[in-house]
Amino acid sequence: MSGGGGPSLMDSLFQRTLDDLIKGIRLHLPGAPQSSFISKSLDEIRREIKSTDLQTKSTALQKLTYLHSLHGIDMSWAAFHAVELTSSPSFLHKKTGYLAASLSFRPSTDVLLLLTNQLRKDLSSTNQHEVSLALECLSVICTPDFARDLTPDIFVLLTSSKSFIRKKSIACLLMVFSQYPDAVRVCFKRLVENLESGDSAQTLAATVSVFCELASKEPRSYLPLAPEFYRILVESRNNWVLIKVLKIFAQLAKLEPRLAKKVVEPICDHIKRSEAKSLVFECVRTIVSSFHEYEFAVKLAVAKIREFLLDSDLNLRYLGLQGLLLVAPNHLWAVLENKEVVIKSLSDVDRNIKLEALRLVMSMVSDDNVVEICRVLIGYALKSDPEFCNEILRSILSTCSRNVYEIIIDFDWYVSLLAEMARIPHCQNGEEIEYQLIDIGMRVKDVRPELVRVGRGLLIDPALLGNPFIHRILSAAAWVSGEYVQFSRNPFEIMEALLQPRTNLLPPSIRSVYIHSTFKVLSFCLHSFLFPKKEVNSLLSDNDIEPGFTYSESEQEFTETDQATSSSAFQKRDTFTQESIDNVLTLVITSLTPLVENHDVEIQERVRNVLGLAQLAQKDISSHHDQKEKMVDKMDLKVSIIIRLINDALSEDFGPIPFNAQERVPIPDGLVLEENLSKLDSICADVPLPKSESFSLLKPINLPTDGDSISNQHNEEESETSAAESMSLLAEHRKKHGLFYLSSNDNKNASSSFPPANDPSQRDNDMEDLVKLTEESLVLKRKPNLSRPRPVVVKLDEGDRLPIIVKKTDENDDLISGAVRDVLLGNETSLHSNNPSGRRKGKTSSKDKVENSETSNSSKRRSKHRNHGNNVDKKEEISEKSKQKSGGRHRARRRADGDIDVAVQKPVIPDFLL
Repeated sequence: MSGGGGPSLMDSLFQRTLDDLIKGIRLHLPGAPQSSFISKSLDEIRREIKSTDLQTKSTALQKLTYLHSLHGIDMSWAAFHAVELTSSPSFLHKKTGYLAASLSFRPSTDVLLLLTNQLRKDLSSTNQHEVSLALECLSVICTPDFARDLTPDIFVLLTSSKSFIRKKSIACLLMVFSQYPDAVRVCFKRLVENLESGDSAQTLAATVSVFCELASKEPRSYLPLAPEFYRILVESRNNWVLIKVLKIFAQLAKLEPRLAKKVVEPICDHIKRSEAKSLVFECVRTIVSSFHEYEFAVKLAVAKIREFLLDSDLNLRYLGLQGLLLVAPNHLWAVLENKEVVIKSLSDVDRNIKLEALRLVMSMVSDDNVVEICRVLIGYALKSDPEFCNEILRSILSTCSRNVYEIIIDFDWYVSLLAEMARIPHCQNGEEIEYQLIDIGMRVKDVRPELVRVGRGLLIDPALLGNPFIHRILSAAAWVSGEYVQFSRNPFEIMEALLQPRTNLLPPSIRSVYIHSTFKVLSFCLHSFLFPKKEVNSLLSDNDIEPGFTYSESEQEFTETDQATSSSAFQKRDTFTQESIDNVLTLVITSLTPLVENHDVEIQERVRNVLGLAQLAQKDISSHHDQKEKMVDKMDLKVSIIIRLINDALSEDFGPIPFNAQERVPIPDGLVLEENLSKLDSICADVPLPKSESFSLLKPINLPTDGDSISNQHNEEESETSAAESMSLLAEHRKKHGLFYLSSNDNKNASSSFPPANDPSQRDNDMEDLVKLTEESLVLKRKPNLSRPRPVVVKLDEGDRLPIIVKKTDENDDLISGAVRDVLLGNETSLHSNNPSGRRKGKTSSKDKVENSETSNSSKRRSKHRNHGNNVDKKEEISEKSKQKSGGRHRARRRADGDIDVAVQKPVIPDFLL
């Protein structure tokens, strides 16, 4: 019997192995039976892993690692047992422990530091397999502390006589550099030595891979190593190494133009000579992305792309489309030569090929061919599967809305295209179409008549109400129809569409928009009936309206600036008769009364608002039906004043607002935001409250009655006096408590004048031959001379939608690049004095240890490093070595003197380019 809760001898003898666990899981059905079996197995593992027998512990940890990898079982509680197994003399036990540590250890693991000494011991082992296990584990779980403490051990392994060890230690350096940038100053020279020696293909491949990853983050620091990369490009026959070198040159060529002239010919030789498709494609990608100014190389690359496109292998065809996508921005002729293959690829059986062909087509869209290309793509969307259909629609929407619709000239056409997308059977992009319909309405004033026409067409179609994917589009159509109802030719038709019985199929959030749009349309109809056009001027000069008070922005729009646009609305003003208004009011009351008791609060509230207005208007208008002549002035109706105020409130135009608008409000200097605002009571204690019982944002308007003119004048005088007193009190309060006020900006709004919109041109809807149409649309041609200018699109200074998150460069990447430049330029000694104090004490000791070991071994080996990056004098090299050999006392003296200013050096041009 065993004590302490550990497994008994019988349990150890008959312990289930990993194979038994896998077989047991497979015998149980997925679901509850399998979960129950795994739970029982976990209980067994918890008992077995506490055993003092390492074989039992190792088997338990194997099973736990399997459950963690395939079933996501938490194994953090077994971290200490994994550390125990890493110290086992048995290689199999050690392998199990390191595997468990690699999979489960995190920077927050408590026992992580317990592994440091074991890693150092295994890194110095004579068994290369144990060294390999330690390097593999370190490359996965490396932390700044691990990297700092184990850098000297890795430094020694970089010159190991076994290429197997050197390869893994070089690969591990990438993780060490990222966690501890100061390791670059210690190990970088030996990394370069492995690059120059090339005594082993495996070592060279690992070294080039490390440089490829480092150069992808900051390539400028590695320009001095261009001669070595060039030598590898010319001499190496390893396709993997050549691909990595090509990736490096693609980065370096953008920084040094003279490098391209030297490198382009060897790359072309590889394209002609190599039979490896992967290497050929990498050569093609390097040429079209970085060496596109060399015409002969581009033609050779396009010829290879053509071979890929015509190949029967789907993978090669996919790569061909990718290559064509890379060459398209600078050489559109290459796309035109292969347009038939591109268009044919839109109907390919492979989805990835179709997507690449779609991206290629969308990359060529411009303001002069957007109409034709969109017509082609809509034709493909209609006959494609639902998934690819929506991918086409998403591509059209994202491309056309790019940079605030910069490629759209005819917005009437684009609004009609959005409505056409909504009617495609498989359309599932309702949210984006909804956003763009509303956004265009707010930004482009000239498109609003067409927008209302398109919205009306969507609203009157009862078949669309049953499609849940376009409910958001119907919401946008209802909103624009109500917001810009003054541009409608028949507002009564919009009212009927908003109140049709099938709207009960809509969700409450969409239906509430319908009801609010009904409120807007109803107020517009009543306003048009009560205040005809000929009475606008007289109403604006009425004594009951404050001086400078804008009666109705919509009325101003119908006077001069938009007279041409809204002439149709003026012609329809005579349709607002007593009978038509009675019919509208009856329709509203009849349709919305059943919704008064709706369970949705939003619908119920909006319905009561609309019904209140409709019932008041019906009562007032019906009671004065026999006084038709007096209704010309309409001043004796209560509803007239209400409608006037409502119309004025609804006439304010909405504009686009960025998501980060609130963040851009400047905080005044000295403003202290406190959680408890109880101080406001003491601050506002000396401010008298208004005596009026009601609160109004506008000047109160009293209803005129007979013999009440004197009281009206008295009320007007009181209101003017109270307004003046309020302004003076506000000024005094602002002066006294300016801390709580934002600074006022007197910036005037931009001009709201818009040029006339382009008339939508009639286009043939019949689908022509797609290849021929695409050929015409992709040919470069001059932009047509538009008879009318492009409508003004309101833009914001900063982001219109989601704020753009700028990816910040990692601080460690900057430190690595700086250390690389210092090593290559021979400045690493002078920069040691700039290291900040603090935790660098441990770092200095490790570097001293490495430098001493390097000095002691300098007599046994000869450095093969050829410094191509700088022309350092031999005397300077000798003085530099003498400084390093002078010991830590000299460095400590220099460190005590303070920071030393180091001049910023320009990138060194490799000798072979001069």
